[in-house]
Amino acid sequence: MSSPTTTKATRAEYCVVACAEAWRHAGEVLASPMGTVPTIGARLAKLTFAPDLMLTDGEALLIGDVPALGARAQVVEGWLPYRQHLALVATGRRHVMMGAAQIDRHGNQNISCIGDWARPARQLLGVRGAPVNTLNNPTSYWVPNHSRRVFVEQVDMVCGVGYDRAAEAGPSATRFHHLPEVVSNLGVFDFATPDHSMRLRSLHPGVTVEQVLAATGFALTVPDEVPYTREPTTEELRLVREVIDPEGARGREVPA
Repeated sequence: MSSPTTTKATRAEYCVVACAEAWRHAGEVLASPMGTVPTIGARLAKLTFAPDLMLTDGEALLIGDVPALGARAQVVEGWLPYRQHLALVATGRRHVMMGAAQIDRHGNQNISCIGDWARPARQLLGVRGAPVNTLNNPTSYWVPNHSRRVFVEQVDMVCGVGYDRAAEAGPSATRFHHLPEVVSNLGVFDFATPDHSMRLRSLHPGVTVEQVLAATGFALTVPDEVPYTREPTTEELRLVREVIDPEGARGREVPA
């Protein structure tokens, strides 16, 4: 395993950079981040290596500038009402980064309920747009607290469609199905294996393979050499700390 470069970046800032990398080479698509760290990541990507990204204010406005978290955009480029948003999703012109109450080895995601559907122990958000997201758009995931409760052998309900379920459904489901990556507070994961099962792609500095395996409830593919997540550049740290998130919200989602 390679050694991490000495840096003053926090774990949260490594997570921000890892999320930003999901939109590298994305082109002119709508970035739809869900969560504080992914939102900072999308805005960082827009300000650095992905200038063509489209951003929203989190509601219904397409924005042309990159405001700080919680600040109002000064450049409004368009309006994206719910009806048009659904059309955008159906045509695959966005890359969404969703959360996951549960996710399994093939990328099936659950945000609906915990326990048996007939009598769940916990009611969550509901299926929402997860199925159409995963079948029509590149869909990544953000998990701020990596644990066996989230990374499970089998999700209690399939909301976001994983690689095995898409394959079972056939070409109509696999045609545009793509899960680029999963970012957690421990590392970055993808599905670049022969059977599209989850693989450890990088560790955040300070995290060990043993910690990741102990916090994962299924057999994870681990390469012989696991790199560390790339460190933020000096300019990226400045943008995160002074421009995008001066109030430090990232540290509340991923504590030091």
